Amino acid sequence: MTDKIDKPDAEWRQTLSGEAYQVLRHEGTERPGSSPLNDEKRGGTYVCAGCDTPLFSSDMKFDSGTGWPSFFTTLPGAFETSRDFRMIWPRIEYHCARCGGHHGHVFDDGPAPTGKRFCNNGVALKFVPDDSPS
Repeated sequence: MTDKIDKPDAEWRQTLSGEAYQVLRHEGTERPGSSPLNDEKRGGTYVCAGCDTPLFSSDMKFDSGTGWPSFFTTLPGAFETSRDFRMIWPRIEYHCARCGGHHGHVFDDGPAPTGKRFCNNGVALKFVPDDSPS
């Protein structure tokens, strides 16, 4: 991984869409079913919309039926986690290890081999298809 990114809030606001800014910088949540990435089936890599750090491969994605892109694991070192106590029960929240952008929460109802569901806001991701120029 490259060095951590630390930008002032005003710079994040200028470089991200309004919805991506709310999710990545203020831990918002997009409306379920609103992301076109829910239906993405091509091979490729999902990267952070804030800093382009690779986070997931398409092989890690599954249809959770929740309305958010879901993955059963992550690329090594992609995220840092913390406990989120804002709901009735504590949850595990994850943020991009490079830029600190909020992506979603981890649940214990995913498929084998991990049993985990990384429930990700689609607006916090960009998809790079395998056949795209580098």
